[in-house]
Amino acid sequence: MSNVEESQRQKKIGSVLQRDLVDVLQNAATQGGMQGILISVSKVKVTVDLSVARVYLSIFPSNKGAELMEGIKSNAPLIKHEIAQRTKHQLRRMPKLEFFIDDSLEYMDQINQSLKGKENPIKDPSILDKRKKS
Repeated sequence: MSNVEESQRQKKIGSVLQRDLVDVLQNAATQGGMQGILISVSKVKVTVDLSVARVYLSIFPSNKGAELMEGIKSNAPLIKHEIAQRTKHQLRRMPKLEFFIDDSLEYMDQINQSLKGKENPIKDPSILDKRKKS
């Protein structure tokens, strides 16, 4: 998606989907025996042609993210159907849902830890080696 400003229609569809997705995903996790997992939909970006909605999820605890994403992706048609039922009076056409992990919260937490001096590269230069991109 280019950095062109989203249209009002894209934003409206995104927010309608976001509200219902939180509900559906949290229920699915709970019914699937995954108590104690928190799923939040950090953002929904709808393509210009309104055919695809990219759903960004924050999952806590983050070590359950990969496992949960697998389940969500394999159940995407069911999730899409459930959302379509809930939004049929607001959306003419249900976009295809694509799910992604939003790790920005985890990233911010790492920055926070660094700022608090938990990992100080001046005191421990070996930290820098761990941070280098390969």
